[in-house]
Amino acid sequence: MLLFPDGVGIRNYLYSNVFKGAEDELVLFHAFDDKTEQGVKEITNIQNSLTIPKYSESLKEKFLRELICLSRLKYNAKLVNNPSILTNWKTNHKGFFKSLFYKCIEMVSMGFTNYKSILKLEKRYQKAIRNTFFYSDIRKILIEVAPEKIFCSHQRGVQCATVFAAAKDLGIETITVIYSWDNLPKARMALQADKYLVWSDYMKEELKLYYPEIVSDQIFVTGTPQFECYQNPENIIPKDDFYKRYSLDTNKKIICYSGDDVLTCPDDPQYLDDLADELIKNNLDNKYQILLRRCPVDISGRFDKIISKYPNLIKQAPPLWNFEPNSSWTTIYPLPEDVKLLVSTVYYSDLVINLGSTMAFDFGMFDKPCIYIDYDQNTKVNPDWSVKIIYKFQHFKSMPNKNVVIWWQQKEEINQLLTDLKWNQSTNIWIEKVLGDYDTSSNAVTNSIIN
Repeated sequence: MLLFPDGVGIRNYLYSNVFKGAEDELVLFHAFDDKTEQGVKEITNIQNSLTIPKYSESLKEKFLRELICLSRLKYNAKLVNNPSILTNWKTNHKGFFKSLFYKCIEMVSMGFTNYKSILKLEKRYQKAIRNTFFYSDIRKILIEVAPEKIFCSHQRGVQCATVFAAAKDLGIETITVIYSWDNLPKARMALQADKYLVWSDYMKEELKLYYPEIVSDQIFVTGTPQFECYQNPENIIPKDDFYKRYSLDTNKKIICYSGDDVLTCPDDPQYLDDLADELIKNNLDNKYQILLRRCPVDISGRFDKIISKYPNLIKQAPPLWNFEPNSSWTTIYPLPEDVKLLVSTVYYSDLVINLGSTMAFDFGMFDKPCIYIDYDQNTKVNPDWSVKIIYKFQHFKSMPNKNVVIWWQQKEEINQLLTDLKWNQSTNIWIEKVLGDYDTSSNAVTNSIIN
């Protein structure tokens, strides 16, 4: 049984080779709407599917879950001496009752400062999720379907905790993956599994550090299928087609500007404006063109003004994702064509400019340098936001040295950075450290599930 609480894991685990050839043995247990379900079935050839019953989290469940999260964040921040971990706890809640709810959690969390008390909270949470109608419904479904194993595409799905609890009580083996490189310090692992699949030895040590109750025998280093697509030459769109499709000039180099979501980088449009402005000031627009790949879930239109300001310099390659405005995360998923678009964007671009994302790894697949934005705008969209906070996040501690990326620290220095641009071989050390054996990940994931 493949448990997909949302669509973000579809590319990694349904478009890769993890489950290829075993479609008839699979049951997709999902939270998609009818249109998304049909689309996924057509793409993957998985025909057996069930919809996860409607889940409504009780006040008690939510209180315990959020209390565990805050208590773990405080513990993790002290454990690694990194206060930036606490920024994962949001305090700007709207509405009186919501604000009161989270204030109560903050007060109660003062009594749960050691790890034993956190584990007691975890036990109370596990008991609470078993005392619900949703648990009873899930248990009936699992008895009827009788799967041998359940694989979950994301460790964070709230309803997945109850599914895994029911599975455990029925003796069904449970397996989950750690979805992204920054997930573990954030204290948002909702479920308890028999097996945890991680990207690398580095991530395995992280899991043992933040969740010492999980023993080594439960943790399997598999890499992540997220980067396997770069090994397949068929994913590269022919050059003439690619350049024509996105109105690119074959005589100019391509700077890929990779956007983040609105919360991660509220000043993204201003940085894009800075880049375009400096290229023109230094007559580099005769040598370079900008290809914007915005974050797939960013349909805010916040780049439109900048794009219209530099129509001959900035081109767009919008991600090919199924995304309905005002829809939930369950209906958002990448189309297979987006895999080729992403690989081709990386292949034909000469570098990427971004705020601290894994696009540094994507471009590293073809030995292409990455420039990380590292200065604040004078006029910020959100006065409380700063790049100086971003790069203190724990996952950046994985860098073997600061030279694995190029740091853009002042608007005016982009000219010099492009002049001195070159690939740093130490970036490969960072990639190997974080990603592990990414090129054989599908087989490793499959073997870990089967064995």
